[in-house]
Amino acid sequence: MTDLTHIQKLATLVRFHILTSTTAAGSGHPTSSLSGTDLMTGLMFGGTFRFDPDDPGHPNNDRLIFSKGHASPLLYALWAAAGRVTEGELMTLRKFGSPLEGHPTLAFRYTEAATGSLGQGLSIGLGMALNAKYADRLPYRTYVLLGDSEMAEGSQWEAMEIAAYYRLDNLIGIMDVNRLGQRGETMYGHDLGVYERRVSAFGWETILINGHSMPEILSAYERAVKITDRPVMIIAETIKGKGVSFIEDKNGWHGKPLSQAELENALKELGPVDRSVRGELAGPEKQEPVAVMPQQSAGISYEPKTPVATRHAYGTALLRVFPEFPNMVVLDAEVSNSTYAEIFRGKYPDRFFEMYVAEQNMVGTALGLSRRGKIPFVSTFAAFLSRAFDQIRMSPYSGANIKFCGSHAGVSIGEDGSSQMGLEDIAMFRTLPDSVVLYPSDAVSTERLVETAARHQGIVYIRTTRMATPVIYENKEQFPVGGSKVLRKSKDDVVTVVAAGITLHEALAAYEELKKEGITIRVIDLYSIKPVDTETLSAAALQTRAILTVEDHYPEGGIGEAVQSALALQSFPIHSLAVRKMPKSGKPSELLDYEEISKHAILHKVREIL
Repeated sequence: MTDLTHIQKLATLVRFHILTSTTAAGSGHPTSSLSGTDLMTGLMFGGTFRFDPDDPGHPNNDRLIFSKGHASPLLYALWAAAGRVTEGELMTLRKFGSPLEGHPTLAFRYTEAATGSLGQGLSIGLGMALNAKYADRLPYRTYVLLGDSEMAEGSQWEAMEIAAYYRLDNLIGIMDVNRLGQRGETMYGHDLGVYERRVSAFGWETILINGHSMPEILSAYERAVKITDRPVMIIAETIKGKGVSFIEDKNGWHGKPLSQAELENALKELGPVDRSVRGELAGPEKQEPVAVMPQQSAGISYEPKTPVATRHAYGTALLRVFPEFPNMVVLDAEVSNSTYAEIFRGKYPDRFFEMYVAEQNMVGTALGLSRRGKIPFVSTFAAFLSRAFDQIRMSPYSGANIKFCGSHAGVSIGEDGSSQMGLEDIAMFRTLPDSVVLYPSDAVSTERLVETAARHQGIVYIRTTRMATPVIYENKEQFPVGGSKVLRKSKDDVVTVVAAGITLHEALAAYEELKKEGITIRVIDLYSIKPVDTETLSAAALQTRAILTVEDHYPEGGIGEAVQSALALQSFPIHSLAVRKMPKSGKPSELLDYEEISKHAILHKVREIL
């Protein structure tokens, strides 16, 4: 039987740590942490949560994600109550070099994923729950602490509809409805009925409780773990600043620590605090995921000059390399018949997750899968990844190992028009720390770059093209990260043309035209845009009169700027052809000409340079 007195002592200790650590830091969110204290103390130490604190990576550990990441003082205080963080360490909260950062990061060993940008934790938890139920088939559960303010984020509802679709009865949300946001009352205040109706309409089981009644809290968890075939949302009415009367349910205290004098008064209200009491966690089950030994990937066999769309080669590559990378999973946003991820789904449906038209949740889900050891390949139109950029830019802080594929890039998609044209995607992914940006030009380079991406640890973006392009590489050719390919070269080259993807073929066509005039140009396939092959570019800069970059992308942040950055220390003329006019519908060839990135534009620019 659960000892309620013991748990209440732990809750008081947790409140003590929240208050003292935030006052010592001089910043933080004590009121948001206090509202969730009873909910989280009851979860961790009430016998429901199963976790081996000596082995945070144990495959059967339950997972706990603080989607309301500003409540990090609560997270750290809980682990102090578990005897895993000292009082001295708590006093380093928010200080430079401390693992106890202002919002949870992987610097703290019990953090599942970096959070703090609201509306992302439920999607991450969804990915972990998908992994448990469908990929590894393990018994762990995933719990997500949610704030009521972040329920205004659309990504939360994207996550809820997909979680219900996949019947994730191992996913339990805990909504801390404390009524107050950063600047006043939240959208629905303490009206739990509104949340219940909305959440249940998405197919979730709902449990309404008083979030400060420990018997109700423990009973809710006991009930939640017995629900089958659907996820569970515990909707708890709480008081912001609970435990300290002069800040309870008071506006204006969000993100504001107590002064030393206020802290002394608050601690008097807490009453006696047993600073020696410690909480015990229930142990996880002893079940290992099924181990699948990697096998060598099959070879590839493309006929030279055969037209193949790189997006189609992407789908073929996923299918081919999976035996070598059995931890792969593939996610797509209801466009798998265009990205050709459907080729993989056809043979490995249990490793394919349809995310429907909900890109933010798709990326968050991929992060959850990545944090549980999977290698997610995420595909949609390049243009639509931009709406998930917040999830994408947060993922490196969680050490994500995700591979993104953006298809239908550039104006070369043609008649569909500007809404479908990814023209800022290279810039977007180049901004991420330690990211890799790859842009194949034919089927062989696509296949090899998918292999390269799977082997690489970290964020990789692969840009694919809608229209078919001829095979230009031999099947045995390799494409390492950071490389390039010099496709045309002579001692008489006057200009170096640097391109990738669709514009590489325009450059090769321009080469043939200029050759007839007795003009030779060097042509470089810059398939690795980040990191870039500075050595090859520098050599070309020294050996030819100028460099001309050509790209089906806006000039800002694209190939041209990547080359200019690489050669910034050299005084050398660099010219750039890029998409500079407002795109419109039309045939691909018309649009390439209109934007002045076609063979004809290259010919004109080379002659102008000469």
